[in-house]
Amino acid sequence: MNTKRFLLILTGIGILAVACLVTTKAEAQAPLDAYVREGLTSNLVVQQRTVSLQQAQVAVQIARSYFLPSVDLLADYTSGEGGRAIAIPVGDMLNPVYTTLNQLTQSDAFPNIDNVSQNFFPKNFYDARVRTSLPLLNTDLHLNRSIKTQQVVLQQQELDAYKRQLVLEIKTAYFNYLSAVQAVKIYESALALVTKNVEVNESLLRNGKSLPANYLRSKSEADKVNADLASANNRVGNARKYFNFLLNRELDSVIDESFPDADVVSTDSLTQTANRREELRMLETSRGIYQSSLRLNRLARVPKINAFLDLGSQASDWHFNNDSRYYLVGVQFSMPLFQGFRTNTNIRQSRLELQKTEFNIKNTERQLAMAADVARNDWNTTTYNLKASREQLRSAQSYFNLVEKGYAQGVNSLIEYLDARNQLTASQLQQSLRRFEMLTAAARFERESATYALN
Repeated sequence: MNTKRFLLILTGIGILAVACLVTTKAEAQAPLDAYVREGLTSNLVVQQRTVSLQQAQVAVQIARSYFLPSVDLLADYTSGEGGRAIAIPVGDMLNPVYTTLNQLTQSDAFPNIDNVSQNFFPKNFYDARVRTSLPLLNTDLHLNRSIKTQQVVLQQQELDAYKRQLVLEIKTAYFNYLSAVQAVKIYESALALVTKNVEVNESLLRNGKSLPANYLRSKSEADKVNADLASANNRVGNARKYFNFLLNRELDSVIDESFPDADVVSTDSLTQTANRREELRMLETSRGIYQSSLRLNRLARVPKINAFLDLGSQASDWHFNNDSRYYLVGVQFSMPLFQGFRTNTNIRQSRLELQKTEFNIKNTERQLAMAADVARNDWNTTTYNLKASREQLRSAQSYFNLVEKGYAQGVNSLIEYLDARNQLTASQLQQSLRRFEMLTAAARFERESATYALN
């Protein structure tokens, strides 16, 4: 085999090893990523806020519809008798003329007529019409559409803010569940050791080679570990229920127990940028809404002009003919002249709301920046604690191995053996706790820096 071919083989082996390592790490994170994606779609609060977003989008469509002509069918029917009436002296005015005409013509061609009394109430009268109206000048409609559009953006940002918080809660709940599962395994391992120790001391006691105190001491230690194991199993059940609750699944559904690699996440992969936070963008959108409200109040003095067209028919006794049909075209003009200084008060109130929002934005920027700093520091601290706990676990394991051998050979006492076992169990629990503390701190910094890709 020549050198070139040997180097190619080594390079291929190296690439394969790196690919396997990356695949292993990706597979370790795959269950959690799948759970997060499931939670972002199945969580009940997410579904509820999605409906609120859809309602805001429908409100925009309603605001746009006011720019289109509106066509209405209107119909009135009135009929009445009595009440006020107007006297029309038709007979008094025409009868003398008719008398003179009869005398001139030597005939009765022009009979006398009676005076008329006309009621104000119409008798069996109808008025049916189709009215088409169209706004020609109305600044309220334009600003209302702008506000509704901004409210859609605000609802989307609120939904994204909850989703980002939900990602943190899902990851934290998953890590708590895995931590409880790991604690159960540690206590089960410890129980196997103390149970074996109880059996050995019981056998030695039967053969007269041990004291009853040693047997009772080892039995008490086994009872203690059993109690700790029961508590750990209870924590597993509670953690499972809460995790499944977040994902809107059956509370006792099975959860993948693949342990994520604590070294997968690197602090260099996340950037501390508070301007990505939806909370800050929500305030900026609210500022835009208040600015539109201020313009709305300022333009309240602008006249409003609407046009309308009526096509209909009106007559008595339900007659419908050329005389009853009509059309009516008109333009309406409206401009407020005095409203008790209400417009000026509304403008002043909008300015104060806008000023308050500006202060809120500045304060929120500082809070988010501080939260991101604290989250990064906590992450760095938990990373250091994890490394220290690993070294502590190695030392405790080595110490227990030495004491266990010495105890089997009669060099170390039972107290030393139990103490070494307790140190080992405590170190295992501590290392597991530090591991998930680091992962939780990474998830919190991911949330504070808004680096998780929601879409």
